[in-house]
Amino acid sequence: MPWPKSTKTVRIRKGNLYAADCPTRDVLDDVTSRWGSLVLVLLLESSYRFSELAYLIGGVSEKMLAQALRVLEADGFVLRTVHATKPPKVEYSLTPFGREVAEPMKVLTEFVQKNVGKVMAHRERSKARVA
Repeated sequence: MPWPKSTKTVRIRKGNLYAADCPTRDVLDDVTSRWGSLVLVLLLESSYRFSELAYLIGGVSEKMLAQALRVLEADGFVLRTVHATKPPKVEYSLTPFGREVAEPMKVLTEFVQKNVGKVMAHRERSKARVA
């Protein structure tokens, strides 16, 4: 039985995460990527220059940070502001839309930080069962 038209329209507009070709998956990948999620949470604190972000996010290469920032900017989550100074100063900040996605991401990262010990213990028990 086909979906009623109004329901189908709402489903397409909202996205169906479980459909193989749904763009929702791409956006989810962008905000939950290793570096994208850290950028979003960090930008909740303040605006930062590229070099500051690279310093604060340990282990990220310049290439991967630039890629994450470009993707998040293209999605409308991050604002790149170029200040007309010499040398030019570029800052990154969250858009209001970016704040909407970064807030729940912060809750998730805080949960993970709080429970990382439990996760590591589960991993060790799992390894012991396999061995």
